[in-house]
Amino acid sequence: MSDLLRLATAGSVDDGKSTLVGRLLYDTKSVLADTLDAVHRASADRGLATPDLSLLVDGLRSEREQGITIDVAYRYFATPKRSFVLADTPGHVQYTRNTVTGASTAQLAVLLVDARKGVIEQTRRHAAVLALLGVPRLVLAVNKIDLVDYDEVTFSRIAKEFTAHATALGYTEDAVVEIPVSALAGDNVVEKSANTPWYSGPTLLEHLENVPVEPDPHDAPFRFPVQYVIRPRTAEHLDYRGYAGLVAAGTVKPGDEIVVLPSGRRSTVTKIDTADGELPEAAAGQSVTLLLADDIDISRGDLISVAGNEPKVTDELDATLCWLAEKPLRAGARVLVKHGTRTVQAMVTELRDRFDEQTLSSVDSPASLELNEIGRVALRLAEPVPLDDYSFSRRTGSFLVIDVSDGSTLAAGLVGAPLPELDAESCTEGGDIAAQDDRALVSPGP
Repeated sequence: MSDLLRLATAGSVDDGKSTLVGRLLYDTKSVLADTLDAVHRASADRGLATPDLSLLVDGLRSEREQGITIDVAYRYFATPKRSFVLADTPGHVQYTRNTVTGASTAQLAVLLVDARKGVIEQTRRHAAVLALLGVPRLVLAVNKIDLVDYDEVTFSRIAKEFTAHATALGYTEDAVVEIPVSALAGDNVVEKSANTPWYSGPTLLEHLENVPVEPDPHDAPFRFPVQYVIRPRTAEHLDYRGYAGLVAAGTVKPGDEIVVLPSGRRSTVTKIDTADGELPEAAAGQSVTLLLADDIDISRGDLISVAGNEPKVTDELDATLCWLAEKPLRAGARVLVKHGTRTVQAMVTELRDRFDEQTLSSVDSPASLELNEIGRVALRLAEPVPLDDYSFSRRTGSFLVIDVSDGSTLAAGLVGAPLPELDAESCTEGGDIAAQDDRALVSPGP
């Protein structure tokens, strides 16, 4: 089991994500005293009798004023069993792009729903995005369970509906766990709640501490996007030529045969340097400088790969996009594609289909992709680029689509088409859950 878990929260507006994260930090004593004092003062100024724990996460003034999360807030905490890196992502549809950012490296996602509302449109959208990004495990936190009088029937109905949707997206049932919680009151967040005697599962923290997490696979093929070429040109390092970057996948050690892409030139690793000295081996996630046996032409944007198991080099790209821009995408659009450390010009030659995350169906040859829509497209690149399929490697199978005119991010792209094409009947045994009126999912309050 890994001693580090990267997780993200997701959910609709006012589902209580920031309060839940604040409760985790507060109850695990992961908050500095001066920070907690500031939250107590701010809560008292608002006339609250208890501290507003969401203020531990919502740091932007606009977030506090509106009571919503806008930016991705990263928080770090630890228990005796495990350390955590948590990305609290926004719930509003407008900020789905930030949810994509926060979940892109997550090993687990906590998806919140309001017990009074159940599974709604944004819940299904976030579940689709998490499946698209390959987040391997989900926790459905049915929050505000206190506002439905801790009703077991309400919880069971929501859990059953969400599990059906998640399994239709490709999750196995053992990869999805449902927990009834009250972030405000603390029920089943860190401590077991006496108010839910019908629930026999773990608290949220217990699950986070004990869920199996697969570390970055060290047996994956070596991938190393070159970020910078180091040439000191000093008397001490007259002939030094090193290639600096972050190991994206796999491992490397002196003596390994490598291939530089897209040129295809081959060489052997002779040394691995770091700021702290030489290493016998480097693995995924480490920033290093590689020295090679041969003096060959390598520059920023090139990819150093293990020889014999290198990615394909192509100028034709079949990809899935999560469109994040206000202006729609249409065939013929000219964009920039940033893959690793390489940025190339590209043209969208075809919109092949659009995925409907509500009905789990696809629409062939759509006229456009609008904000937050997911679709499969064909791109023609101005020059060949080494690419892995996203299902093979999350790091080297992903890319960004950038606006040529102003440099803004337009889309998150994944090489290949990782989402299955499903019809609505596969959502539940009883039919299309997305066709249900969301108002029918609302349970009356106490």
